[in-house]
Amino acid sequence: MQGMTLSELARALREGEISSFELTKQCLHRIHEEDTQIGAFLSVFEEDALCAAREFDTLPDRQKWCSPLAGIPTAVKDNLMTAGKRSTCGSRILADFVPPYDATVVSALKKAGAVIIGKTNMDEFGMGSTTEHSAFYITRNPLDSMRVPGGSSGGSAAAVAAGMVPFALGSDTGGSVRLPASYCGLVGLRPTYGTVSRFGLTAFCSSMDTVGPITKTAADNALVYAAIAGRDPKDATGCAFDFHIPKREEPLRVGVIAQLMGEAISDEVRNAIEEAIDVFKATGAMVKRVSLPSLCDALYAYFIISSAEASSNLARFDGVRYGYRAEDCGDLENLYRQSRDEGLGEEVKRRIRLGTYALTRENKEAYYYRALSVKDTLVSQFALAFADCDILLCPTAPDIAPKFGQMQTPTQMYCQDLCTVPMSLAALPALSIPCGKSREGLPIGMQIVGRPFSEGLLYYAGMLYEKEAGK
Repeated sequence: MQGMTLSELARALREGEISSFELTKQCLHRIHEEDTQIGAFLSVFEEDALCAAREFDTLPDRQKWCSPLAGIPTAVKDNLMTAGKRSTCGSRILADFVPPYDATVVSALKKAGAVIIGKTNMDEFGMGSTTEHSAFYITRNPLDSMRVPGGSSGGSAAAVAAGMVPFALGSDTGGSVRLPASYCGLVGLRPTYGTVSRFGLTAFCSSMDTVGPITKTAADNALVYAAIAGRDPKDATGCAFDFHIPKREEPLRVGVIAQLMGEAISDEVRNAIEEAIDVFKATGAMVKRVSLPSLCDALYAYFIISSAEASSNLARFDGVRYGYRAEDCGDLENLYRQSRDEGLGEEVKRRIRLGTYALTRENKEAYYYRALSVKDTLVSQFALAFADCDILLCPTAPDIAPKFGQMQTPTQMYCQDLCTVPMSLAALPALSIPCGKSREGLPIGMQIVGRPFSEGLLYYAGMLYEKEAGK
C-alpha cells in the first residue's frame, strides 16, 4: 500500500482490500526500516497504534466509516499535546514533559477514527526552517539525504514523503508547514488564522501560530482539513465558518505577486512558477501581475513580532514549574538563568534576545510598533490585490531544499521564509503544492493564496492545477 494517497487508502479500507491493523503494521515496518536514517519521529506509539487499529477493525460498519480518515495511520508534530505521551517541542527543556490532555486537533483526529502512530521531529519550539535545530537530532529529506526537509515541521513532511504515514499534522507560524511541503514535494496548508483550534499547541507566536495538514495531494489535504477545522470554545481566537469546495463555471482570476518573482528567486523556481501560470491559463484563467510594495519589509517585521511574542510565551519555561531544572544553582535567579541556558537551544535563545530587545521601553516604538505598522499595511495591500483576483500565486521558497551546512548564518536561514511570512502576517490561508522539479530532480513548490476563509477555493484551484498539469 506504500505510495497510495489517503483517498486511495480510504477506499481500500472500505472495500476490504486491507485492514487498519495491516496498514498500521506496514507503516510501523516502514518506520523501523527507514527512520534511523531519516529521523522523522521523536516518539513512536507502536503498541497503542496497533491496539487502536485492531479495535477499529472490530467495529460494525455503521460505526467505522464516520470519516475518510477512519482507520488511517497518521503522525502529529511534537508541539501538539498528546495525553500521556511525551510532547517535547523538540527541546531539551521539555524532554520529559508528558501532558495530561490532548490538543483539540489530536482529539479531532481520534474522533475521525485516525490511528496516531507517533510524534514527529521539529525545530525547537518551531523556530527554524531546516529541522536542524531540534535538541535531539536532525531530520533528513527522504528525497536527498544530504538536504534539509524544511522546517519547522520537517519531521511531519519527511514522514509523509518517506511513505511512513499517508498524512501528518504540522504547525505553521511563518511557513513551517508550507516550506517542508515544498522541499519534500508535498501539499501543505496554512489555514486562515482561527479556523483550526490552537488549544494544545505550544505557543511560539500566538498571533500567527496555526495547525495545518501535510499530504500527497490537494484532495487528501482537504479531507484532513475538514476533520480538524471548526470552532473550539477552548480557543478564544477560534471562529466558525462554512467549509466547502466550490463548483465553479467561471474561470479563475489569478494574480501573480510581482515582488516574489524577482531576483531573490532562483531561475529554476521562477521558471517553474511561470510554467504553472501557463497551466492555469490553459484552464481559461485570467492572469495579471499584482504589486504588494510592503513585501520588502515583511521578513523584518515578521521576525521582530514573532520574536517579541516568543520572548513572552517562553518565559514560562523557567525550571520551576515543570521542565528541565539545572542543578546546584545556589539561588532562584541562578536557577532561572542556568535552567534556561542549559535547556534552550541557541536559535531559541537568539530569538528570545531579539524579542526582549524589541520590547524594551527605549526600543518598542522604533522596532515593535513599526513592525506592527508594516503588518497593517500589508493587510491593506493584500485586500486591494484581492479586489479583482480570486487567488494569488507565488513561489513557496526562493530555491530548492538546501544542503546541510549550506545555511552558514541565521540570516541565510531566515531568508528561506521570504515567500511565506507575508501570508502569516496578513492571517491569510495559503496552500503549497508541487509545481515542477529542478535539474537535479528536486521538487519546487508554488503557493496558492486566498482571502480569509477561502480554503475551499484554494483546494479547488489546487485540484484544478493537479488535473491540468497531469494531462
